[in-house]
Amino acid sequence: MKKSTIRNIILYFILFFFAAVFTLPIMMIFIGSLKVNEAQIMSDLKSLRAFLPVGELGLENYMDIIKRIDIFHFLKNSVIITGASILIGTVVNSMLGYALARLNFKGKNLILKVVISLLIVPGEAIIMPQLMMVNQMNLIDTLLVQVFPSVADAFTIFMFYQAFLSIPHELEEAAVVDGISYPGIYARIIMPLSKPTIVTTIILSSLGRWGDVLWPTMVTRGKKVRPLAVGINQLFSNTSKLWGDIFASAVVMVLPILILYIIFQRQFVQSMVSSGLKG
Repeated sequence: MKKSTIRNIILYFILFFFAAVFTLPIMMIFIGSLKVNEAQIMSDLKSLRAFLPVGELGLENYMDIIKRIDIFHFLKNSVIITGASILIGTVVNSMLGYALARLNFKGKNLILKVVISLLIVPGEAIIMPQLMMVNQMNLIDTLLVQVFPSVADAFTIFMFYQAFLSIPHELEEAAVVDGISYPGIYARIIMPLSKPTIVTTIILSSLGRWGDVLWPTMVTRGKKVRPLAVGINQLFSNTSKLWGDIFASAVVMVLPILILYIIFQRQFVQSMVSSGLKG
């Protein structure tokens, strides 16, 4: 057998192994959400039957979480919070990245150093000052308090900054000659050429905002404005946990992000590859 053939077999085996590591837990959640017998779920979790659609199957778990925690209400809040954060954050962070990458102004290098320094500061380190500020602004228990503190993000700014640096300056110079202003260059040239980066920041920001638990728990008091990640905690409040319901709520939690990634996976991979080449 040729060395190239052996190498390909080993490579495919490694790829299959990592694919299984990432996909099997998701399969277990989806299949477990369809099993309506609680005793069967607990028994299957001890063996490979957890990954197989065996036994009594149905949609009862999904109907149960609708009745128990009104999951569509929390889902709506999560969509609003995540959507608003991504929309506003993409505009704000891309504008900041554009200014740092393409414009010349006093203090630019200092601002860039501050942005890079903020990359190593964990969000938990500033969460208490943020809480004090939003409390003074009377924003507690609102949707706004879950959107605006996360709009400006150092990592997203830096990603846009890196992407904008790779765009040829000749395009800007030609646009200036044609009488296009800097806002026009940003909207009509820079952003359309940065679609892979935009998609990447949207996916990464969605992961953070969609699954955030700590901040919404601290700034909300009731279920009116709480997101899905906090709302499903009600399923763990009882002494007897129904794992079928927990699996069903996990599917509702995972599915939107999974669909988002599947739709934009080509642009996401393209952005990651181009970032690696620039590095």
